[in-house]
Amino acid sequence: MRTGIVILPEHRWWMAEHKWKAAEEYGFHHAWTYDHVGWRSLVDGPWFGAVPTLTAAAAVTQRIRLGTLVASPNFRHPVPFARELLALDDISDGRFTLGVGAGGRGHDAQVMGGPPAGSRQGRFEEFVAALDLLLTRPRTNFDGEHFRVRDARSAPGCVQQPRLPFVVAANGPRAMAVAAKYGTGWITTGPEADDEGAWWRGVAELTDRFREELARIGRAEGTVDLHLNADSCPVYSLTGVEHFRDVAGRARELGFTDLAVHWPRADGVFAGSEAVLERVAADVLPELVRG
Repeated sequence: MRTGIVILPEHRWWMAEHKWKAAEEYGFHHAWTYDHVGWRSLVDGPWFGAVPTLTAAAAVTQRIRLGTLVASPNFRHPVPFARELLALDDISDGRFTLGVGAGGRGHDAQVMGGPPAGSRQGRFEEFVAALDLLLTRPRTNFDGEHFRVRDARSAPGCVQQPRLPFVVAANGPRAMAVAAKYGTGWITTGPEADDEGAWWRGVAELTDRFREELARIGRAEGTVDLHLNADSCPVYSLTGVEHFRDVAGRARELGFTDLAVHWPRADGVFAGSEAVLERVAADVLPELVRG
């Protein structure tokens, strides 16, 4: 099972750079950052853009895959965003993965006036469909209810062919249909739950539903990577080394190919110790690779 780490874009680069370098040195397979204008309890704090952050990360790393977790149509249009994705794919020499989702109903959805009522899922479906076309065709026209594209060019195309991979966030049936159709991978946050046991049971149910969706459209399960956002669980994954080992074991038993955890913060959300992260990297990540 592969493991990734999420580094929130909240620090000036002189502080953040070492985290991205360390993520590669620790042996993580992928490193991610949030693509938001502002996020939940951190909305009033420091926050930087995902695209320039990942561009800088690509320049100081060599092997680790990089990605958004996740981009959404809340404040993005597929045409200019596709150009930014092409640049990230090129600068990283084919190490970029687009994590994409419908987005929440919080700050990102409201800061620009908010999308029309009831349109969130429809916008997401069109957003992914348009990006798929823009990243695979030299010229694209697209007519949707929420997005329209007229003769958009996409030269020189992606380094990764036929396009850079999509990891699609999905818990509901319509989003799962998008993930099954367009995703190189699927990622789930699991259900909203205050109890750890209930959360894991919900993750198992969602995984079964996604497998059913793959079967419904005739797509082989092995063609889609299964990602779990471990820190949507009520208990932070890096609370301790043995707890992380247990989390990874549970995820593997459910058939997940990839696990995402968050870099420990000093306080608040994802509060934890970097010493635990270092021990996990030294002791547990090699076990997961061998397993």
